[in-house]
Amino acid sequence: MRHDWIADILAVIDAGSFARAAEARNVTQSAFTRRIDAIEAALRGPLFDRRRKPVALLPAARSLEPGLRRALQVQTSLLQEAAELAAGGGSITLACQHAISATVSPALVRALAEAGFEPVRIRSGNRDDCLVMLLSGAADLAVSYARAGGAPETAAGFEERAIGGDRLIPVAHPALWRRPDGRLPVVAYPPEVFFGALVGELWRELPEGVVPHRRAETALTLAAYRYALDGLAVAWLPLALVAEDLAAGRLRRPDDAGPDLPLDIRLIRLGGAGRETARRGWEVILGASASPGGSERIP
Repeated sequence: MRHDWIADILAVIDAGSFARAAEARNVTQSAFTRRIDAIEAALRGPLFDRRRKPVALLPAARSLEPGLRRALQVQTSLLQEAAELAAGGGSITLACQHAISATVSPALVRALAEAGFEPVRIRSGNRDDCLVMLLSGAADLAVSYARAGGAPETAAGFEERAIGGDRLIPVAHPALWRRPDGRLPVVAYPPEVFFGALVGELWRELPEGVVPHRRAETALTLAAYRYALDGLAVAWLPLALVAEDLAAGRLRRPDDAGPDLPLDIRLIRLGGAGRETARRGWEVILGASASPGGSERIP
C-alpha cells in the first residue's frame, strides 16, 4: 500500500474526523475526502463508518490498524534513508554513556567512517538516557556498560551484544590517603544511575575498618574523574578512562579501596525492523570488534 494512503487512513483514525485529518495532512477537506474515496475505490470497499462521531474504522477493517502503523514506521524509515543516500548522506547517530564517549567512541567513529558513514554523530548521556534516545529515534544505536558476562540488562524489545571489555576501578591522587579514623573520602554516584548501583555494591566489599565518606556526588563519570585528579576523593572509574593517568603517576589505585569490577561494553539496538542505517552500523561495529586486533580498536 502506498505511503500516503497509509498516512491518510491513520490521520482519520487519530483525528476522529475528516476535517481535522485534512488539517493535519495540510489539504482542504474536500480534497482529503476525495483522497479517501479514491483509496476505498482502489481497495474495493469502504474503510470508515461515516455515520459515527468520531469517524472510526468499520469492524471488518479494525484489525488493519496495527499493521498499518508498523508499515508506516518502516516506510518512513526507508524514505528517510533513501533521502540521506540521495543527498550523499550516510550519517549515523550513536548514544553513548559519558565515559564511553571519551574512551571507546574514537574507535567506533573510525570503524564507521572507514565503512562510509559520515558524519558519525555521538550523543552522550547516562545509560537510561541512551536507551530513551534509541527508543525515540534520536539515535540509531547505543553503546553502554554492563556487568561482564551477565544476562542482557535491557528490557524486551532491545538486542545487545558485547563488543569489548573494561574494568571499574577505584583511583585517587597519589597524595590522598585514608583518614586516621578509617574514613575514606569518596565520590559517589546517585543510586538511580548505572554506576551508582555498582559502586554501592563495591563499597560493601571494602576492607574491615574502611568507611566511605561521601565528599562529592555526581552522575557524570567525567566530573568524578576530575575530582580524583584534583585530589578531592577516591573515584570509581573505567580503566580505559584512567589508564594513561595511572601509567604517568597522576593517579594511583588505593590498596584499601576494595576490588575491581569487570565490565562489558555492549552495543544495543531496537529489535525487529528498523532503519537500514542501524542495521549496517550494527554489522560494521560487530565486525570491527571481532576482527584481528579488534580488542585494540574497541577496548
